[in-house]
Parts: sequence; C-alpha cells; structure tokens
Amino acid sequence: MRFSSQAKAVVVALAVMALILLLIAPASEGAITCGTVLSTIRPCISYLQGAGGKPPQPCCSGCQSLASATANAPDRQAACTCLKNAAQKININAQLAQSLPKNCGISLSFPISPSVDCTKIN
Repeated sequence: MRFSSQAKAVVVALAVMALILLLIAPASEGAITCGTVLSTIRPCISYLQGAGGKPPQPCCSGCQSLASATANAPDRQAACTCLKNAAQKININAQLAQSLPKNCGISLSFPISPSVDCTKIN
C-alpha cells in the first residue's frame, strides 16, 4: 500500500505535534519518598540522640537539602510523616529535633516532632 505525499506529510505533522506535546507537558509531581528523607537526615541521628551542642555540618547540609526537596504541601506532609514515624521508633531528644532547623540556620516549613499532625502541614 502506497501513501500519497500529502498523507505522509499529515502523518509526519501529527507525529511532530505529539512529540511537542510530550516535551512541553509538565512533569508529574510525585511525593518525596521516605527513603530519600531518611537518607538526607541520616547524618543527624547521632546528634539527635546526644545531649546537644552544634549539629555537624553534614547534618545541616541534609536539613538544607530536605528543605529544598519539600517545596509543596504533599512533599512536606510526606516528609513530616516519615520523620514522625522515625522519631517514634528511635530514641531521640525531642527538643533537639524541634530546634534542629534553627540550629542549622535554616527554615523548615514543618516541625520535626513525634507528636505533630502531618495532615495539617500546608
């Protein structure tokens, strides 16, 4: 079966349009994974189980990375839930956890606490 040059041009034009639509379509936004949250905050665990002082730089870098990765409400809620669950499973100093962002000089838009209601995080 042979197609006319006009039919071939229509098929090519449709294919190009489909490709353009795929390229300009917004990427789907998936929530941050708990694995990502935990690996980001892992350098803070010994600090959070200790008696205080200044958090180590790798911990603060992880907090900054977490703050950057939680730019929307679903990501903040997912990270909050992950941190809340982790805080309930390991023995951490709750006061150090709550003051961690401040002690690292960053702003985290949700508290790190075993008692926070993560569904209310915006």
